[in-house]
Amino acid sequence: MRTTFHEELGRLETAIQAEGELVLRSLRACVGALEAQDDEIDGSYSSNQESIHTLLARQTPVAGDLRLVLAMLHINLHLERMGDYCVTIAKLTKLAHGLASDRALVEGIDEMGARAEEMIRVALDSFGNRDLEGAERLVELDELIDRANRRVAGEILRLGTDESAREWGLRMLLVSRCLERIGDHAVDIGEQTAYLVTGEFREFTDASHPEGRT
Repeated sequence: MRTTFHEELGRLETAIQAEGELVLRSLRACVGALEAQDDEIDGSYSSNQESIHTLLARQTPVAGDLRLVLAMLHINLHLERMGDYCVTIAKLTKLAHGLASDRALVEGIDEMGARAEEMIRVALDSFGNRDLEGAERLVELDELIDRANRRVAGEILRLGTDESAREWGLRMLLVSRCLERIGDHAVDIGEQTAYLVTGEFREFTDASHPEGRT
């Protein structure tokens, strides 16, 4: 019975990592103004969620096993929300097509996309390897993406009075915000890894509660 239980845990963790790979592909696609893969992510999320609930109903995990199941439950949700942000980015990018763009802003968005991708990769790898140090590194990476977000906002302020440029800039400001929030969800995954490794939950930053920031 326990062997079967741990096999199910292993399959679930593999499925969570696969969902993370879908999010990474969607992020690359949407920043590149291609079609997002949200339907596939949503399907993976629903399947993983159902499997977790079934596992909890059929088994009685304790200690480290219970922490793993609970961590996967939260990580699954964070990945699904990342996918939703990718959809929003793709829609905003399409709506901005044909408007007057700005090279410096495009470079800023590209930088944020690369940083968000790195954060997702670090979050998934630290979870897979039970790497507390790697999970905690997400705090530093989050500060970098926050700085990039502030630079993008500054670039938008200098666009001037051209109506087309301002409309494009406002859409890019929303894209920038979505990328910043993807980074926040990566930090949240890191927190779940720390909980899994240490048995104690603590927030690395106030990333999940932006309204409380100064």
